[in-house]
Amino acid sequence: MEPITTEEFGLGDARMREFARLPWRLYKGDPNWTPPLDADLLGSRLLGTTGLLTAKHSYHEHADVTHFLARRSGRAVGRISASINHRFNEHYGIGAHLGFFGFFEVEEDYEAAAALLDAARDWIAARGMSCMRGPGEYSNATYERQAVLVDGFDTPPTVECTHNPPYYGEFLERWGLAKVKDYHAYMIDLAEVPEERLARVADAIRRRNRIETRTVRMDVFQAEVRRIIAIYNQAWANNWGFLPITEGEADSLADTLKPILDPGLVRFASVGGEDVAVLGAFPDPNWALRPRWGLLGDSDAVRVARLMAVRRHIPRVRLMFFGIVPGQRMAGIDALLFEETYRYALEHGYRTVEASMLLEDNDLVLRAAAFMGGKQYKTWRIYQREL
Repeated sequence: MEPITTEEFGLGDARMREFARLPWRLYKGDPNWTPPLDADLLGSRLLGTTGLLTAKHSYHEHADVTHFLARRSGRAVGRISASINHRFNEHYGIGAHLGFFGFFEVEEDYEAAAALLDAARDWIAARGMSCMRGPGEYSNATYERQAVLVDGFDTPPTVECTHNPPYYGEFLERWGLAKVKDYHAYMIDLAEVPEERLARVADAIRRRNRIETRTVRMDVFQAEVRRIIAIYNQAWANNWGFLPITEGEADSLADTLKPILDPGLVRFASVGGEDVAVLGAFPDPNWALRPRWGLLGDSDAVRVARLMAVRRHIPRVRLMFFGIVPGQRMAGIDALLFEETYRYALEHGYRTVEASMLLEDNDLVLRAAAFMGGKQYKTWRIYQREL
């Protein structure tokens, strides 16, 4: 075979579209793969999005990034990014010298995978970093699309979760990366939720505590996003991989999810008039956005039109975030919000809820998912290597 060559390029390069679109060829015909919209990566004036792979995206205010394509005989066979997220390293302080690799996609060709990983490693090491972690998109903050799937390849991912062939994990470990953390997904069939037990617990919480709950208000949505950020940055502060989310990053995520948001699935809890918890579940847009590989094609316009046509009839929900601020975690707020959301979902035709991505050592959350009748069905992995 012809040798592998790698090409490096930055934001704004003409090869960025090839970088973004390469997975469409690699996953051709895979019934479980669901990519983000091109607009989420490359931006779109029509949809009003600022693409992550463009210099205007807020991520690049605090990070240095580069990109590589691997070619064999001129044909692109893989891609990877390398980045230094300065805000991440500053948050973790002295001794944090992490570089990240991401956007990792490759044909079943270990030589190509190794060439890409070598290129990312060399770029990261040349900038004084002592450790390489990934994969992700650009990095591995808790709110980013990240990790490589290592179990559960036979079902499609929900929104903001990844899907890949089984050999990705094998290639990464063969190259010398080792597991640093796993995330799990639990699937909850609403028909199998222990309704009576959940209701008893929730009723006891209502009688014992002065907890007020409400759904998100769409008429002041921007302010509600700010409230979610405030709770998130307190509730997740001690989680592995946590990085405080900025307003710009929150706005980007909110812009992505707002078109399919069902207000009844996003709920706040407050004590004494102060917000102390938030639960965010979303009808899964991947239900409609999964490629059909048909005659109409799978352009952004076709996929978005398909989503808009069925967005109020999506049966699957992803429980994307749930947090309680310190000092309120033993008050039973979790059971109360779960019970209210469960009843709403059941009454409005939802059938399943995926709780993800749950840290493997977050026993409190894993037990709560199991209490709701959830069954673990997917696992994603983050890898790391000292340089």
